[in-house]
Amino acid sequence: MGRAPMMDRMSLRAWLPMILLSAATAAALAAPPVAPTVHHVVKGPHGERVDEYHWLRDDDPKVKRAEILRHLEAENAHTQAVMAPLQGLQDKLVAEMRSRIQENDSTPPAYDGGFWIWRQFKAGGEYPLLYRQRGNRERPDPRAPRELVLDQNAQAAGHGYYSVGAHAFSPNGRLLAWTEDTGGRRIHTLRVRDLLTGQDLAESIDGVLEDIAWAADSRTLFYIRQDPVTLQSGPVYRHRLGTPAAADALVFDEADKTLFVGLGHSVSRRYVLITIGGADTTETRAIDARRPLTQPRVVLVRRDKVRHTADHLHGRWVIQTNEGAPNFKLVAAPQQTPDDRRRWKTLVPGREQATIEAFALLKAGLAVQERVDADSQVRLLQAGRWTPVAAQPAHTVELGSNPDPDAAHLRFRISSMVQPDATWDLHLASGRRLLRKQRSVPGYDAAAYDTRRLWAEARDGQRVPVTLAWRRDKASANGQAPLYILGYGAYGMSYDAEFSAQRVSLLDRGVVVAIAHVRGGAELGQAWYEAGRLMNKKNTFNDFIDATDALVKAGWGAADRVFAAGGSAGGLLMGVVANEAPQKYRGIVMDVPFVDVISTMLDETIPLTANEWTQWGDPREKAAHDYMLSYSPYDQLRAQAYPAMLVTTGLWDSQVQYFEPAKYVARLRTLKTDNNPLLLAVNMSAGHGGASGRFSSLAEYAREYAFVLDVAGLQQ
Repeated sequence: MGRAPMMDRMSLRAWLPMILLSAATAAALAAPPVAPTVHHVVKGPHGERVDEYHWLRDDDPKVKRAEILRHLEAENAHTQAVMAPLQGLQDKLVAEMRSRIQENDSTPPAYDGGFWIWRQFKAGGEYPLLYRQRGNRERPDPRAPRELVLDQNAQAAGHGYYSVGAHAFSPNGRLLAWTEDTGGRRIHTLRVRDLLTGQDLAESIDGVLEDIAWAADSRTLFYIRQDPVTLQSGPVYRHRLGTPAAADALVFDEADKTLFVGLGHSVSRRYVLITIGGADTTETRAIDARRPLTQPRVVLVRRDKVRHTADHLHGRWVIQTNEGAPNFKLVAAPQQTPDDRRRWKTLVPGREQATIEAFALLKAGLAVQERVDADSQVRLLQAGRWTPVAAQPAHTVELGSNPDPDAAHLRFRISSMVQPDATWDLHLASGRRLLRKQRSVPGYDAAAYDTRRLWAEARDGQRVPVTLAWRRDKASANGQAPLYILGYGAYGMSYDAEFSAQRVSLLDRGVVVAIAHVRGGAELGQAWYEAGRLMNKKNTFNDFIDATDALVKAGWGAADRVFAAGGSAGGLLMGVVANEAPQKYRGIVMDVPFVDVISTMLDETIPLTANEWTQWGDPREKAAHDYMLSYSPYDQLRAQAYPAMLVTTGLWDSQVQYFEPAKYVARLRTLKTDNNPLLLAVNMSAGHGGASGRFSSLAEYAREYAFVLDVAGLQQ
């Protein structure tokens, strides 16, 4: 992060002993940077637009132009200067949030291939350590040593950002392959370690994506080389250990660059799976893991408007598909002819009232994760009989990691906005439930908090689910509490009501936190997703605004202390809300926001653009262009009063490029008619997800919460 100029720091220090400065007062004292304007015409198939801040864009993946860095550093300095009076509050928030972290924490071990595997944090460590221990399908062997196989803290040394994309043990258990990103741009390096000697092999393949898969020989690895333009996909290659990466063989290259390519293996370990898909189609190809030199064969050919997920066990394929079942069904298909629909056998029929979200194949049964009326649940099918595993209103219930079909247990997790995650195992033979891990949150008493599911009526009559959380002795539906509403609404991804230890700092100060499950997600099935996509996208924005009104009317927030927050596609939502209903919100937080819709979606050189025409629309078509332009936050900025706003970005973000929020803030400063703070915070060493460490990320949460609490008048 940039530092405030010395003059600003000294002047603020001089004021602090005399008065308590709010961020709004500091904003008036610290003049924001003024970005130069350079006339630039954005040409498009349906007209030209002027983008006076286009100069802020630099596509170089390693270094940005000096004038851009100077401007971003100036923005950071301004943000730091404005937030300086709140440094004590930020420090207090960081201390609170860190105190809720169990520093010597670990995940419950999961069985896979003769080992129990888990991650463990040590006190003070930013990143986890990966361990394993031999054992049988029932339990670890207490006589076997615990093996440290990967210390992410050691790997992260010397890097400002570090993230492991994926890891995979070789079938013989001797080798560990993993991919790591040290820049935040999803550009990974593939590495391999000999776990017998503890030495890393010579393999070091740069420019790959997260996914990796072993062949059965424990000598052959499959990986995806990152496309230099889209960054999100690329061709699949085969690597033989001990040979140069330059000699690796191309296995598959998808011609349609609007589709994503993924890589994995079937739960049976019989096949290496290549998945190709987008919002409206999927194809699965398989390589016999015992014959890695063979070409991938098509398991299920792509069909328009048909999406599926396929897995293999017991000599058959199990397929989750929306073909003839909008909310998906599960079918079994023959191993040799899985695409022959005449031989499909329905395992779980499609239902209008329930959406199949995921499934797990086990030798002792089939588990399904479903969603009904915005609530998730898990059921188990054994010997033709269904057993309810877990379901709880306003909670998130999901399948856990079940990598080995021979495991004696089915793993699942339960949490809510006020209940920390609980990891459970269902013993498949006895039906006994075992609580493997209740997440420990030091100093937190769940009994002091409450959560509830409400339904808000949207302007077109649709009922929008909203999940609330509050501290019982600090807030109630009396119309007095600050209200903090979160939203996303895109890609058919449900915004689950899960626990956040960081948000407790808001709840403890009397803030009511809400999640508006707006259209564009899949909380109410695939029709809910379709109703907030493409030419229906404005339903997402209307739902959020209408949910806000309903919550205020019901007394869950003071009308003059309503705040909103969203990131990425949720940042787009925030940008539209700020334009369309600024008077309803005291403050808005926009994290890595997608705000320059038309420019981005017309430019195929920008990562994700072509892949996402099926999500937002293809602006080369006039109807889609005009619709997208009518809500694009950057294009619809206007001369009016806006709420206090905090906008964040990462310099190396590959999903929403840094220049979108940077341009947005620069233009908004010239148009807004209010004196409310408008801050841009740029993480100069990270990407879309922000800081990577479990402690370093706390400063970003603290900045956001201090900003909201200050504007709400809660500076304690």
